[in-house]
Amino acid sequence: MLQRWSKAITHVSKIGSQSHLKFGKNICALTRLSYAKVAAAASPPTSTDFKEKDFTNEPKVNLDKMFWSKPCSLALAENSPLRVQEPNFEGIKRFFLKMLLFYSKQSKSIRGANVVYQRILSQVDKPPIYEVFNLERTFKTTFSLLVLHMWLCLCRLKQEGKEGVEFGQYLYEIYNHDVELRVSKAGVNLLLTRWMKDLEKIFYGNIVAYDTALLPEAKLNDFTDVIWRNIFSDDGSSTPDAAALRTVQAMARYARREVSCLSMTDKEAIYSGNFTFTSLKREITSAKGHQ
Repeated sequence: MLQRWSKAITHVSKIGSQSHLKFGKNICALTRLSYAKVAAAASPPTSTDFKEKDFTNEPKVNLDKMFWSKPCSLALAENSPLRVQEPNFEGIKRFFLKMLLFYSKQSKSIRGANVVYQRILSQVDKPPIYEVFNLERTFKTTFSLLVLHMWLCLCRLKQEGKEGVEFGQYLYEIYNHDVELRVSKAGVNLLLTRWMKDLEKIFYGNIVAYDTALLPEAKLNDFTDVIWRNIFSDDGSSTPDAAALRTVQAMARYARREVSCLSMTDKEAIYSGNFTFTSLKREITSAKGHQ
């Protein structure tokens, strides 16, 4: 099974000094160049997705009112229609499936990782996240949001030690296959392997940058600046301008809150995928109610 992700986790776990904070920023700077190449190749120039972000427009909701609520577990209730149950066959069918290792720990982990990735897609591939944070739906922004939510899940899995890292490898394989399909669907079939390697570098660079920005010795605005560079910035600037600041700060609050919520979500819910990220539709409704 893929070992590259576990090596990245081992490296990140050793980060603990201001020199490593600079290292995380350097990775971001190096990967932005590759990012520009991949995004340009994966998205046709004539696409209607390419519209310049205008942060001067009035947001549809009051971002200053969003993502301040107390963190809570994201586990689904037992009676939730969104819950996914492990198949429970009986008789001869169960016997043969058991022989085929359908109920092995590895098979269960792979099924769980698939459900977890579907939870990520349900947040990233739906309109609310683009509407709330004033993002155009391009290959770059979607990929950036995928990486952010992968990081959120991998952060939680690290808390489970070796078992969590193994589960994270299955999750990464599923993510990587999905990204490859997305790149191919966007029209990049020539030198696909090279583009995937570039995206892999960006993935690891972003993961290290997010982890580094949440270290105890990190500066107050480090996480907000990383969110800006990885998701919003189109010109390589390291800090958000005044027009974009409120939006970027709101996403930073969202991500920090999800980290806390996932930490409060029990192991069984995480491994089975029976959790959901914070509902942005509900956040929009709540924010409008406070306007």
